[in-house]
Amino acid sequence: MIVGFLLFDGLEELDLVGPWEVWSMAAESRSEVRCVAISEDGKGVRCAKGLRVLADHGFSDAPDLDVLVVPGGRGTRREVDNPALLAWIEGAARSCAWVTSVCTGSLLLTAAGPARGKRVTTHWGATDLLRGRGEAGEVLEDTRYVVDGNVVTAAGVSAGIDMALWLVGQIWEPALARQVQRSIEYDPAPPYGD
Repeated sequence: MIVGFLLFDGLEELDLVGPWEVWSMAAESRSEVRCVAISEDGKGVRCAKGLRVLADHGFSDAPDLDVLVVPGGRGTRREVDNPALLAWIEGAARSCAWVTSVCTGSLLLTAAGPARGKRVTTHWGATDLLRGRGEAGEVLEDTRYVVDGNVVTAAGVSAGIDMALWLVGQIWEPALARQVQRSIEYDPAPPYGD
C-alpha cells in the first residue's frame, strides 16, 4: 500500500507531518505500507513556517497510489490555479482507494475534481473561501473530518491526525488505530482549553 503526500511551497507543516506520523507508525505494524512525498518537479519545497521537505518523486515518476494526502496551507491559494498540479491530483486519484486532504487542501481536491460536488470541510478560517468557489456540494463547519464516498477531508492542521487515525481504523481495524494513537501519544489535552 502506497500512501502519497503531495508537496508544494507554502504547505502547512502539521497538515503534512501529522498524517505522515500516523501512516509511518502504522507501517511499523503493517509492513505493506510505504509513505512517499511527491512534488511537481521532484525537488524539495519550503513549507509555510520555513521547514524544508525533500520529495521522493516528481509527478512524472510518482507510483500509483492507494491513498493520497493533500495538505493545506497558504500555498493552496496559488496552487489552485496550477493546471499541472490539478491534473496530477485528478489522475493520481483515479487509482486511489482513498483521497484525503487536510485544511485548505480541500480547495485543491474540489478544483481538481475528486471532491467536486461532495460534502467537505476545511479550516474554519477558509470555509467562506471554499464555499465561494462553488465547487463543493456542501462545506461543513465544526467537524474534525468529513467522509463522502472515498474522499475524506479534515479541518485545520491537527484534524489531519484524527482523519489519518480514522482511516487506519477503516482500512485495517480500530485496534490498530488505537495502537498508533498510543504509540504517538496522541491524547489532546490543551493547557488552555475552553
